Amino acid sequence: MITVDFALFPVGPGHRVLDLGCGGGRHAFEMYRRGADVVAFDQNVSDLADVQTMFSAMRAEGEAPEGAAAETVKGDALDMPFDDGSFDRVVAAEIFEHIPHDTAAMEELYRVLRPGGIAAVTVPSFLPERICWALSEEYHTNEGGHIRIYTRAELEAKLKATGFEIGPHHHAHALHSPYWWIKCAVGTDNDDHPAARRYHDLLVWDMLQAPKVTRVAEHLLNPLLGKSVAVYVRKPLGS
Repeated sequence: MITVDFALFPVGPGHRVLDLGCGGGRHAFEMYRRGADVVAFDQNVSDLADVQTMFSAMRAEGEAPEGAAAETVKGDALDMPFDDGSFDRVVAAEIFEHIPHDTAAMEELYRVLRPGGIAAVTVPSFLPERICWALSEEYHTNEGGHIRIYTRAELEAKLKATGFEIGPHHHAHALHSPYWWIKCAVGTDNDDHPAARRYHDLLVWDMLQAPKVTRVAEHLLNPLLGKSVAVYVRKPLGS
């Protein structure tokens, strides 16, 4: 499930790209397919092992263009082991809501991005996230869970204060918001509840088949109910 819009965030051969807090690697894999040199960065060793396995499988199957490269690196988002200006592009998808010192992590992102480089930053959208918090304390108090809810204005203000130039934004994954409201209502670990299971089946069908009716519906609903908001920012030249 890709949140970043690559029409707004062009990635291809010759770009060195950081997937900051890569998790399962969804964006790292897509950027590798597009021919970039990708670094998937996370503190979770298990996730990184799975991502590395997928990189190897993609290489074996010829899914990435010749000349593209991909690697995994373990580390802390507050102290990354990269030189200043190391990356042409950075993706930070759904990580800042987990980090107590989010502004320090934004400053570190700014440091490793080259002047003129672009970052795509995504976080849970305010309204869908606020409903999840209201329905379930477990949703936001479990270890490693979400510790804050951003408005887009707040997120952009923090990024601007870091030094970034603010670019376009959009919302994504409106059809996923009701699924999480159901999960919060019936229990976040209760995957066998009939309502959760049936809605999950709908989402899988939508991802595999991409029927026009659900694609149009999500496009129309995204501005209000999109589960994520993505903001695109640039590090100024000469900085």
